[in-house]
Amino acid sequence: MNYEDIKRHFENTPPPKEVVWTEWAKITDTQVFLKSCYIGIRNFNGPPDRCPAWWHLRDFYLLMKKTAQQTAASESAGENAAGENRNEENDGQAAAEHTAAGAHSGAESQL
Repeated sequence: MNYEDIKRHFENTPPPKEVVWTEWAKITDTQVFLKSCYIGIRNFNGPPDRCPAWWHLRDFYLLMKKTAQQTAASESAGENAAGENRNEENDGQAAAEHTAAGAHSGAESQL
């Protein structure tokens, strides 16, 4: 993957405005950070894999991909848990209704 691919990715799916990269590195404006990386890469005289801006851009891209995957995984886990809770609630409600209906039927037969 080259920097043009990463640039296209961020144009299609922009990152959040602020990102806490590490406990000591917080990006307050990701668009400014990305533009700085693009400029640094274009102006670098040497092999691209030796460019610090390329490594910053690449690491940021990998962080965003990892964060997106974790978010998707936690959302799907949350949806599954919510679905299971709804099923348990529905089962409990159905059991209560069945018990109440049985008690009601028994009361009618005693009359």
